[in-house]
Amino acid sequence: MNKNIVLIAVATIMILQSCVPQRKYAEMQTGKVAAEQENEELRKAKEQLEAQNKELLTTKETQAKSIVELSTDTADLGKEYRQLRMQYDKINELNDILSKKSNELLSQATGENKKLVDELNKTQEALQKKEDMLKGLEKNLNEKQAAIDLANKELEEKQKRVDDMEKLLAEQQAASEALKTKVQNALLGFKDKGLTVTEKDGKVYVSMEAKLLFATGSTAVDPNGKKALIDLAKAIENEADMEIIVEGHTDTDKLASSSYPKDNWDLSVLRATEVVKILLANSTVKPQVLSASGRSEFHPVDTNDKSKNRRIEIILQPKLDELYKLIEGN
Repeated sequence: MNKNIVLIAVATIMILQSCVPQRKYAEMQTGKVAAEQENEELRKAKEQLEAQNKELLTTKETQAKSIVELSTDTADLGKEYRQLRMQYDKINELNDILSKKSNELLSQATGENKKLVDELNKTQEALQKKEDMLKGLEKNLNEKQAAIDLANKELEEKQKRVDDMEKLLAEQQAASEALKTKVQNALLGFKDKGLTVTEKDGKVYVSMEAKLLFATGSTAVDPNGKKALIDLAKAIENEADMEIIVEGHTDTDKLASSSYPKDNWDLSVLRATEVVKILLANSTVKPQVLSASGRSEFHPVDTNDKSKNRRIEIILQPKLDELYKLIEGN
């Protein structure tokens, strides 16, 4: 009996090895690297967006303070302007009176008349100085008002960008929550069979323990696990603007085999690839949005329970094209 089992295992490994040539393995490794790079780019984009959002909020507060200061200066200048205008009007009245009296006294040509004329000239000179000062205050007031208008316009534009970013982030968060609920409902029958659905940072993670999908050391998906994958594929096949990353994970137990798969790297990649094939074969999910990668034993979720580390993680993440456009626009 044991001899027959060994023969069957050897035959299976040889078949798998012939089905996955070295070139295919290299392509899968390239896909893994590309997926990891894309994940890093998305993380950096998120950090950049949060930093710009924080910078915009800080700028908004600074400009709001500047507007308050400009408004205070404008009010002070307005008050001084009104006072000078009153003085100007009074001096004008006095000038009219003095001019009239001067015309009457000029004909008399007395010393007193000459004195009055001198006083009138001084008064007129003082009036001209006041008028020049008034014009200067009017110019300064206009410049202050223009600065306030410009600051208000810039503040409104920055606030609009902040509002647009916050709205888009809220919409994507809501879409992720809705997708999570949809996937949970589709996989409700597998809830207590090693399958979990979580949402984090706008992405939905579907984690399936290996016991649901594979026999020990095998890359063939058993019927129960295949049903779960088909249910998932049907639930997400009509979702637009979404990337799907399938990651294979193993525990730290080493493979004792001289044939393919030789180690946990091979095993994790082959399992992820097998899941991708099932998703494609049983739904209208486009292959362009799918990628498969192997993470081997280096991303455990529970150091005390190896069975939880042996898993397939399917990551559903929205495309961030609109966020990238907002970032580039800033």
